[in-house]
Amino acid sequence: MSSAVRDLYEILGVPRDASDEEIKRSYRRQARELHPDAGGDEEHFKELTTAYEVLKNPQARANYDRFGDPRGPGGVGDMGGFGDLSDLIDAFFGGFGGGRASAGRTSNAGRDAMVDVVLTLEEAAEGGPHDVDLTVAKTCDTCDGSGAAPGTTPVRCQTCGGQGAVQQVRNSVFGQMLTTTTCPTCRGTGQRIPNPCPTCRGEGRRKVSETVTVDVPAGADDGTRLRLVGRGEAGRNSGPAGDLYVRIRVRPHELFTRDGNNLHCELRIPVVQAALGAQLTLPTLYGEQEVGVPAGTQSGDVLTLRRLGMPRLGGGGSRGNLHVHCKVLTPTDIDEEQESLLRRLAELRGETARELADARYGLFGRLREAFGG
Repeated sequence: MSSAVRDLYEILGVPRDASDEEIKRSYRRQARELHPDAGGDEEHFKELTTAYEVLKNPQARANYDRFGDPRGPGGVGDMGGFGDLSDLIDAFFGGFGGGRASAGRTSNAGRDAMVDVVLTLEEAAEGGPHDVDLTVAKTCDTCDGSGAAPGTTPVRCQTCGGQGAVQQVRNSVFGQMLTTTTCPTCRGTGQRIPNPCPTCRGEGRRKVSETVTVDVPAGADDGTRLRLVGRGEAGRNSGPAGDLYVRIRVRPHELFTRDGNNLHCELRIPVVQAALGAQLTLPTLYGEQEVGVPAGTQSGDVLTLRRLGMPRLGGGGSRGNLHVHCKVLTPTDIDEEQESLLRRLAELRGETARELADARYGLFGRLREAFGG
């Protein structure tokens, strides 16, 4: 190898006798800083990755240590599963647009689309068909997706010869490399359109507003996504259409909150009904329901109504439960007669305010005496 090429151990910042674990640890630390997605330098990241891929391979590392070339003597040795040096670089950087794996004709497939459908909790529980409006690119009716004006056709791109890619020489840690990149003239399609379609201006697609009917499953939760295959954007040059993803949004309910398949609500009970017990009518997602409030109900008690929650997706008609959280209401706007009755009740139960105060004073008094107060 040329003396101008940096030593692979130097690139990774490890000694030549470094262990596999030391090499891996050094690579991971530097890769986090140099990765292009983290704002690092792409060329340095490629250099680092190339060094790591060579040194983590026992045969390639042995060749490099002995001959200065990971391929062996003369550069034609065993690459541990890689056919030649350019294949090695392609395997490293196929996702970064630097090798043949990412070059060539670009995909003509249409992009996926997403739209929200907003439902009430009742609608989510019931499920069924719902219409959603969206605007998405569809195949142009004038040119049938070719992008060329009627009576004309696209022609082969002269820059890339219809291949959709061009080759160029680049410098790497191994010297000069022949890389393949997307053709800048045709953007990877391999063809040009001398006479664009007047309707879509050569795109082969145009924006269309349409209404799509979505079958919402009973019990769908907020954030649930439904996939409609082939209902997204049309592909270019008669490529396959993308998919349409419908995201379910469920509005907050004025009475119920959801926890998985279970529902929760608060039931406010007057103190007399809580003390004596009562039969109350409670609205649910499936109509009104009689609820028996046991005598002596306290604030915080929970009454569970079976199978009155949300349907379970794919559950064959089963549903969660409705949990009713009781809150006992203490009256504040009482008149003289009601106050008199409450005082009489307190006397009968031995719960006069004076006795309670005396009991509290006695308790704290005993505590003070116990601690020498």
